[in-house]
Amino acid sequence: MASLIKNIKSSFRKMMTSIKTFFWDMRRAFNARKKKIGAYLDKRNLNLATKFPGWARALIYLSPALIVLSVFTFWPIINSFRLMLYEGYNMSNNTITGYTIFGNFIKVINDESFLFAASHTEGTAVMNTLIIVFISVPVSIFLSLFISVALNGIKPLKGFFQTIYFLPYVTNTIAIGLVIAYMFKADGGLVNTLFGLGKYSWVEQGAEYWRSMFVLIFYATWGTLAFKIMVFLTSIQGIDKQYYQAAAIDATPRRRIFSRITVPLISPMIFYILVTSVIGAFKIYNQIVALFGVTGRPAGANYTMQSIVMYIYQYIDGGGNNLSIAAAGSLILFAIILVLTLVQMQASKKRVHY
Repeated sequence: MASLIKNIKSSFRKMMTSIKTFFWDMRRAFNARKKKIGAYLDKRNLNLATKFPGWARALIYLSPALIVLSVFTFWPIINSFRLMLYEGYNMSNNTITGYTIFGNFIKVINDESFLFAASHTEGTAVMNTLIIVFISVPVSIFLSLFISVALNGIKPLKGFFQTIYFLPYVTNTIAIGLVIAYMFKADGGLVNTLFGLGKYSWVEQGAEYWRSMFVLIFYATWGTLAFKIMVFLTSIQGIDKQYYQAAAIDATPRRRIFSRITVPLISPMIFYILVTSVIGAFKIYNQIVALFGVTGRPAGANYTMQSIVMYIYQYIDGGGNNLSIAAAGSLILFAIILVLTLVQMQASKKRVHY
């Protein structure tokens, strides 16, 4: 049996070596052919690549990415500015009743479900989004950093634990939301059963605002841990071991090692995770749909759990003359994210060590 396994390993190793050699030969042949073609074109003064200035060659090389970004990023932003100026825009027949500059913004801001809640309701799109951002982002960063440090110190079964923590990143968001909704179910839910809470309503009829918000923040935090853990763990493993060896010689406490060595050396990754996490939290949508449906509220509730993105989608799905209002809402979201990102960029100059 041992000899059979040894033969299999040997055959597999030879096969991998042959594949690697084949690709290296292909690469060498391609480079040789490329040099010959370049020399042929240079000899006849036909090599256009050498005639263009550096910035023009850069544009040629970047053109595929720029085309994709122009179609799916730049044009939608420009189109939002165009739609925001229309009054009574009808998408079905492409007609408008007039033009406005701030009219659609005023409609969005005065909407009782966007910024300021009415007396008969609780929770608005902006308030819900800000609560999610300013609670879930720091909590998820601290948790993922703590788990990454713990995983880095584990020797046995490290790969197993890394795989377990990475599973939420590759699992369908709606499917996870349905599982979490069942966990917090009032009748027979895991949380109520485990803590003996009886028929405590979390996301169903009768649930209070802060109970539903707790479940949503719990889901948003848990769902974003996987990617952050992988980034932090990779960064920690890239730190030069000499720093830790010098700290061990000086008998430095672990808490001080973490605050004076680990955190400063991975601060660029912490800043990257902070910026992307804030942007991702502002764009939360699937988690709300998975827990509360497309209405964004528990059954019979006088409040809404919808985010700014869900607010925009509701106007887009409404059709009719609502597309201009959706464009105004998307530009408000864009402005909020842009301002917060610039603030973080400015604050990072004194805190991030490159």
